[in-house]
Amino acid sequence: MTGITFLGGAGEVTGSCYLLEHGTSRFLLDCGLFQGMGAAPKNRARFAYVPRELEFVLLTHAHIDHSGLLPRLVAHGYAGPVYATPATCSLLEAMLPDAAYIQEKEAEWTKKSKARGRGSPPLYTVKDAERALKRLVPVEYDRAFSPRPGIRCSFRDAGHILGSAIVELWTGQAAGQRKFVFSGDIGQPMRPLVRDPAPVETADVLLVESTYGNRLHRSWADTLAELEHAITDTFTRKGGNVIVPAFAVGRTQDMIYLLADLHRKGRLPDMDIYVDSPLALKATEVTLRHLEVLDREAAQLMGWLKASREQPRIRFVQDLEESISLHRIRGGAVIISASGMCEAGRIKHHLRHNLGRPECTVMITGFQAAGTLGRSLVDGAKQVRIFGIPVPVRAEIYTIGGLSAHADQAGLLAWLAHFRAAPRATYVVHGEEGIAHGFAGVIRERLRWDNVSVPRRGERVQLEG
Repeated sequence: MTGITFLGGAGEVTGSCYLLEHGTSRFLLDCGLFQGMGAAPKNRARFAYVPRELEFVLLTHAHIDHSGLLPRLVAHGYAGPVYATPATCSLLEAMLPDAAYIQEKEAEWTKKSKARGRGSPPLYTVKDAERALKRLVPVEYDRAFSPRPGIRCSFRDAGHILGSAIVELWTGQAAGQRKFVFSGDIGQPMRPLVRDPAPVETADVLLVESTYGNRLHRSWADTLAELEHAITDTFTRKGGNVIVPAFAVGRTQDMIYLLADLHRKGRLPDMDIYVDSPLALKATEVTLRHLEVLDREAAQLMGWLKASREQPRIRFVQDLEESISLHRIRGGAVIISASGMCEAGRIKHHLRHNLGRPECTVMITGFQAAGTLGRSLVDGAKQVRIFGIPVPVRAEIYTIGGLSAHADQAGLLAWLAHFRAAPRATYVVHGEEGIAHGFAGVIRERLRWDNVSVPRRGERVQLEG
């Protein structure tokens, strides 16, 4: 392997993308969309490579910050395979067309709002997304495959969301062989639905995420107690609604699981749960088709949900009229809606109608990138703008970090501790710059690894010679 160019997910959380070169071969690890402040120009920037010259793409999982630029890549000439786990491929069949539809609608809205109808075209179209889906090649966990001679790969379970993978990649032969490992997004052990992250013991070159490399999540028992309190207090004392911004893939299914499980155990009152996201329904259907990669407890609860009449009332909202009707509900409802960072989609409408009500609760359950509406709420904003309209923040904001699908500092260190020896080079990625540098220091101090660094976006490093 000759080198790596860090094109995204370096000094920031979103836009995961790494160009790898080995001899004459060039290929990508992830092709993600940038999100948050300053994302638009980065998403529209000219590619740092010629797409048609790439030989293949390896995809860690379906989240848009790891997969969301695939349609644009294909639109600009890429015609090779995109390798991912079967569950990831299934999720992308719903996610990429949905992302493209949002791009088209936002471009249409921008054009109408600009003077004389000027505006940027969509980043990519639904047709581009459909073409990208034809490039997908599913590969099971733990099955070695060779995308080209001299390169061998394997996906290991990352325990982050359904189908998420750690990438192991070997180049060369015998004594000259080098092993590259990319953690992808590492999940927190002992969490619902997915299995624990698979251990990896060796690597010459390692890329490790650092999203929560500077903090510890609450214990699982404390997290469930906080979730129980937030909902019970809202319904029984305040009489309002609970609004949950949630990623349609991963977090929504986690929330359905947890609410159903706590209700089954008698820890939550009777309630109406509305999942207001067409994409979330598709993702939930995909989850039910891939029970073989869920943990045992999740598979059992999913079976109970399908058979039981005692389950909480769960309704998937599809059409826009029904979504609008939720605005008239004054209390007793849990409304789960995308996007998870409150940047687009139906969640903005639900926040507009509930944020100003002190009897309501907004429950933040995932990472909020800098510059997003969700981050403003986490940071304690007293007023936010939604659709250009100022909205006071009177609802109670709960940030339940223990529900995160990302490992905290202890979880990341526990995964790294499986390595029998320090990699020759470790690059800390997928974390805000200060957090990444701090976690790099923790790795040096706790694990006694010497060659640990934080790359900059656009930086290229030599791996041999």
